[in-house]
Amino acid sequence: MAKTSKKATRKFEKNHLKDSLERRKVGAKIKQKVQIKEKRALRNAKDAEFLGKGKAEDGEEGAPEPKADPFGQMSVDDFFAGGFEVPEKLAKKNAKKALGKRKRSEPQAEKEDEGDSSDASYEEAPVASDDEGSEDEDEDMGMSKEAMEALAEKDPEFYKYLKENDPETLDFDEDADLAEVDGLSGSEEEEERPKKKSRKSKKAKAEAEEMEVDEESEEQMLDETEVTKEMVAKWKKAMSEQHSLRAMRQVVLAFRAAAHVNEDEGKDYKYTITNPEVYHQLLVVTLQLVPEVLQHHLPVKESAAGKIRVSTDSKKFKTLTPLLKSHTTSVQHLLTTLSDEATLKLTLSTINPLLPYLLPFKKVLKGIVKTVVDIWSDASSSEATRITAFLVVRRLAVIGDAGLREAVLKTVYQGLVKGARNTTIHTIQGINLMKNSAAELWGLDPTIGYTTGFTFIRQLAIHLRSSITNNAKESYKTIYNWQYIHSLDFWSCVLAEHCSPLKEAARGKESQLRALIYPAVQVTLGAMRLIPTATYFPLRFHLVRSLLRLSRATGTYIPLAPLLLEVLSAAEMKKHAKSSTQRPLDFSVAYKAPKAYLRTRVYQDGVGEQVVELLGEFFVLWSTSVAAPELGLPVIVMLKRWLKEAGAKTGNRNGKVNAALGILVQKIEANGRWVEERRVKVEFAPGNRAGVEGFLKGFEWEKTPLGAYVVGQRKQREEKARILEAGRREEDKSSDEEEEEDE
Repeated sequence: MAKTSKKATRKFEKNHLKDSLERRKVGAKIKQKVQIKEKRALRNAKDAEFLGKGKAEDGEEGAPEPKADPFGQMSVDDFFAGGFEVPEKLAKKNAKKALGKRKRSEPQAEKEDEGDSSDASYEEAPVASDDEGSEDEDEDMGMSKEAMEALAEKDPEFYKYLKENDPETLDFDEDADLAEVDGLSGSEEEEERPKKKSRKSKKAKAEAEEMEVDEESEEQMLDETEVTKEMVAKWKKAMSEQHSLRAMRQVVLAFRAAAHVNEDEGKDYKYTITNPEVYHQLLVVTLQLVPEVLQHHLPVKESAAGKIRVSTDSKKFKTLTPLLKSHTTSVQHLLTTLSDEATLKLTLSTINPLLPYLLPFKKVLKGIVKTVVDIWSDASSSEATRITAFLVVRRLAVIGDAGLREAVLKTVYQGLVKGARNTTIHTIQGINLMKNSAAELWGLDPTIGYTTGFTFIRQLAIHLRSSITNNAKESYKTIYNWQYIHSLDFWSCVLAEHCSPLKEAARGKESQLRALIYPAVQVTLGAMRLIPTATYFPLRFHLVRSLLRLSRATGTYIPLAPLLLEVLSAAEMKKHAKSSTQRPLDFSVAYKAPKAYLRTRVYQDGVGEQVVELLGEFFVLWSTSVAAPELGLPVIVMLKRWLKEAGAKTGNRNGKVNAALGILVQKIEANGRWVEERRVKVEFAPGNRAGVEGFLKGFEWEKTPLGAYVVGQRKQREEKARILEAGRREEDKSSDEEEEEDE
């Protein structure tokens, strides 16, 4: 409801406020004239009454004795009974107030009406109280010039007395009536600002000022002007040579029209663009020169610590604020409509110089971040465009405050999850690019990185728990999907990036994100064991790779061998498989095996290759560890037993898989013997932690028996992947040519 009222208020201020103020001003002027006229008439009436009364008294009693002492003929009782009547001489000294508006208190006015005065020749002036003395200044103004001229004609002696003894009384202001008008004008200006407006927040006042500037600019946009090459060249020259703000304003207005070109929204713009060449020139000039002009007039200062300073309190910044917001909004809108990669990249690159000026405007920045993240997470964007978009987001996270940095991290994570919805051979590289680039942001502020990371990992754990406790048939689908898999993999990337011993040693302290390793591993292990069937073996392999990355980078031991031995214990790997002519399953872009692949030789071969690869990658992490022989012994026993069962008549009789596992067993045994040979020569006890950690420290794992085997296997897989990628590209190229021929 509050949002609706705010919108209605803005609409009223924009469309009806000006007319309402004009009507109020006209009414106030009329009221002003009436009040002045009434006051003038009342003053003239009092002056005429005073002059007429003085003439009558002169006719009845004659001229008063000037040297008579009025107090000398009074007793004390007569003085107090007279109601503090002031003698004539004192009354004459106060003639300025007595002959003016002569504001009287009610009791004194009643006494005058009753005629209790013993001497009618005295002017009965009331005694002014402190409250009366503190009345408005316009109450102390003297009588008009006409009344003073009449006084000089009818009572020249009194006029002469005032001139000799109190000349300031005769210094009348000819613009006395205009002073009242000025006073009313001041009150009118106060009336024009309702009390509710004075209670508005600074934000509301800024919005009102912005709307007033926009209204002024809209009033100037009465006629649409066609933008020509000459106009663009003129603006370009003025901005590049003179850093003209006037030219920049015209360019921003034209750019706004260009950003909304071919859109029918019922909006009128000052400029129109119909020529494609002019459109392109205008875009280039605006995007390149507007930041330069802003930098000239409002230079950005960056400290050694990387903090940005812009004089936001200056008058020039406040003047340019509406123009800056308009330009930013136009750029944001343009980003949503562009399809050309070169123009899109140029537009994104010009946002970076504008970010320091936009830091006070959180709402504008959040809109920019959302638009840029959408481009970064869009599968149709090229790699160069995605990198440019990420640089904008990273720049904002670096120079922004804690609140803005948190908003950036949340928006980036949401964009990552959204962009990972569909994973294919064409999109997997872009998704990996997003995960690797976004992981860097969580290290800019360890505190914000920890809080946001904990929140999102906890969210994944809640989803897993709900899926386990919920008995619904499809509840597992909230876990077994690409978005959940990529989310877990992303957090392994983040922790591997910022919790490595080398980076922690460089910083001189342990990373705050290290506390998230345990919950991330627990959630990943729980997701792997949710449905331990052969259909979801590919998902298990994806998550095992994530944990391998985390273990390799952080030096954390994660028991992954049992998860892989569970795969070999499944009936899919122990029973004889049927032959199939289908293509081998691409495990890199699949988390679920189609039903057609189950119980087939091609699927069995693929699963066996994955198990051999992952077991080798797991044991090579600890190939130089002092505990390598003990670590590999249980697995060697299990694998030998499995190979014996597989080679029997009731076994799988898959020579390819069995031979690969047999070689792996040999390499693990050889690596154990190699470590034992070097372990015999040590002089420290198992309880010596420093000696255990320093065993074979710095020795290259590639030179171990198991390490050499793993290196050879990696090269074979890379060569195989290269051949498959070349074949896929050739196939895509031929299919595109066939489509062109059909067209």
